Amino acid sequence: MRILYLHQYFRKPSEGGALRSYYLSTALAKAGHEVELVTAYNGKTYKTEIIAGVKVHYLPVAYDNRYGFPARIKAFLKFSWQSTRLAFKLKNVDVCFATSTPLTIGIPALLLKKFRGTPYFFEVRDLWPEAPVQLGFIRNELLKTVLFWFEKLLYRNATKIVALSPGMVAGVKKYKLPVPVFLIPNIADCRFYQPVFTEKVSASTPFVISYLGTLGRANRVDFLLDIAKLCQEMNLHQVKFLIAGSGAESRHLKQKAQKLNLHNVTFTGHFNRHQVQELLNRSAATYTSFAKFPVLETNSPNKFFDSLAAGKLCLVNTKGWLQDLVEKNNCGFYADPNQPTAFVQKLLPYLTDPTLLKTCQRNARELAEREFSREKLSRKFVAMFENNSIKVNQ
Repeated sequence: MRILYLHQYFRKPSEGGALRSYYLSTALAKAGHEVELVTAYNGKTYKTEIIAGVKVHYLPVAYDNRYGFPARIKAFLKFSWQSTRLAFKLKNVDVCFATSTPLTIGIPALLLKKFRGTPYFFEVRDLWPEAPVQLGFIRNELLKTVLFWFEKLLYRNATKIVALSPGMVAGVKKYKLPVPVFLIPNIADCRFYQPVFTEKVSASTPFVISYLGTLGRANRVDFLLDIAKLCQEMNLHQVKFLIAGSGAESRHLKQKAQKLNLHNVTFTGHFNRHQVQELLNRSAATYTSFAKFPVLETNSPNKFFDSLAAGKLCLVNTKGWLQDLVEKNNCGFYADPNQPTAFVQKLLPYLTDPTLLKTCQRNARELAEREFSREKLSRKFVAMFENNSIKVNQ
């Protein structure tokens, strides 16, 4: 089968960042399919590269997560235009797979279907435009109407839809369209991340809590700084916080940490994959952070699944699916981000009981292997292309 894979933010392992499309596109290639992937990069000329059997087309469309909303929209539309032109030059495509965000990734897929009869599968990584609407990025009522109409249009014309969390499945199904929806969460790479369990805890042994990922408005890593401030005030000197990432809020967060005179917080900047692996090996726990908006409770953050694979105590500040996962599998806890005292009270037992901590860390790794392993989810993804009788929402 000849598959066209559209993803504006494709990353390969040497670059770090979210590797879902790398995992899934290369799984298709390994299964014998011919895969051509179209993405963007911050270069000046078009180029191609063969990556693990996948031909990757790099379009020169600059993007930075520090961009304001107008600049982001410009980048989205530019990539949509260039990828559409390229897609129509490719011959004999059997199916197109388009993964959001942004929602504009669906434009070339939709046009291929309308003018070439090429079916497409659409992957929902975020409920868009619901997310930017709730976060206040989109306020114009006419624009909201147009974007929600376009979202429904993309879903209606898709042959199959992939969603990354139960909340996203529900967000798609609210339109009551006769399109099968597959739940394929983010991937835990249990081969790359090998657990290093905590053997002892004491007041003299650093207890490292890491935040990995984007430092953006939607992430509200301010919550973690409030927790760090309280730990410092309570003389919990063994608790250290490492923040690895970059984004629009980086400067603000560093200024806040300086203003609060935090001695227990270190900003490392963006890390590549091997640096993330090393950081997780040093960490006892990870913190997954989002602002308090209902739509963000549906998220499926890739770094959370890295944490499971690495066998870390998983601390989350959103209700919904992530809370259910850590509580039902006894591999972490949820704490209201506006109540740092409640967080610290829940953390205290893990600072004194190595058996409790190690049990939760082992449970995290077992959950990764059982439900989210790269091998299991890749097989499910490939089967979606090869077997029309596969059960949906499983």
